[in-house]
Amino acid sequence: MLNRVYNFSAGPATLPEAVLQQAAEEMLDYKGSGMSVMEMSHRSQQFMDIIESAERSLRKLMNIPENYKVLFLQGGASLQFIMVPMNLLNEAKKAEYVNTGAWSKKAIAEGKNIADINVVADSSDKTFSYIPEIDPDKIREDSSYLHITSNNTIYGTRFPTLPVTNLPIVTDMSSMILSEPIDVSKYGIIYAGAQKNIGPSGVTTVIIREDLIGNAENLPSILDYQKYAENGSLYNTPPTYAIYIAKLVFERLENFGGVEALHKINMQKAKMVYDAIDSSRLFEAHVQNTRDRSIMNIPFFAADDDINKKFIAEAGEAGLKTLKGHRSVGGMRASIYNAMRIEGCEKLVEFIKDFDGKNS
Repeated sequence: MLNRVYNFSAGPATLPEAVLQQAAEEMLDYKGSGMSVMEMSHRSQQFMDIIESAERSLRKLMNIPENYKVLFLQGGASLQFIMVPMNLLNEAKKAEYVNTGAWSKKAIAEGKNIADINVVADSSDKTFSYIPEIDPDKIREDSSYLHITSNNTIYGTRFPTLPVTNLPIVTDMSSMILSEPIDVSKYGIIYAGAQKNIGPSGVTTVIIREDLIGNAENLPSILDYQKYAENGSLYNTPPTYAIYIAKLVFERLENFGGVEALHKINMQKAKMVYDAIDSSRLFEAHVQNTRDRSIMNIPFFAADDDINKKFIAEAGEAGLKTLKGHRSVGGMRASIYNAMRIEGCEKLVEFIKDFDGKNS
């Protein structure tokens, strides 16, 4: 008998059980091939069908315009921190960034290795507990792009609106992609590590406007978007099994009703968890401004760290796993990505209320 827990990990994160079951059934023999997807040549027709199907499904789910390329790369979102400036910088070698957390800071640090980086807004003064206002007048219009992190996994914030700028907006969407409808045409590049809402770690999705490809010279081929675009993401051997799992996830989301249907459920899940935290006597959410609150990652804590430790231990015993918060924030963090069933959020809410009653 399976003993599945409710896994609130920030990533790698829980996957849909139906996807895992299908992958298990196809592990030794994928569609009569007599082999696992793990064993297939990435040049075979069988794998070509997988990667092409994955792209078609993602394009449909996100309504991706025809003038955008979809790439399946390696290296995680962290590699994109340097690939973006390497590929996009113009002669001025300037770029604008918004600092809203740990991953923004890393992107800024990488960018500074090769570019003149201007941090146009910064929320570090309050432990990244809000999204800062962005003054359009502070954005240098001769820069190559403006970079944001749409959802901040560690601190539980999300951009409620996009900055006002004529520059291409580049965003790290790793922890919120496919969680709510977005207008892809408002972005120059969207990139996302898979291990939160798409599939297992190992593949990174990059959605890039075609006019931003091929403008850089003398790049290492392995870091050149153009090489991947010209070769359908098959410039080198891609993470084949991770792409296969992503395909299964995309297909399941299509059958569920698409991103719009998912968004309704995600809003419901987030509301019930935030309501439980806000109405408790022990806990408070790291992000107080409801406008800036993530619907994917919810950090919360008690003033007494012994209470936090007790909560994490007892929640684990109750099958609510991986709730410990990031060391830079402390307390707890509930990551409730697409694959977290509403029953898991209901169990967490019930536990919060019960724990609050017994310990406050």
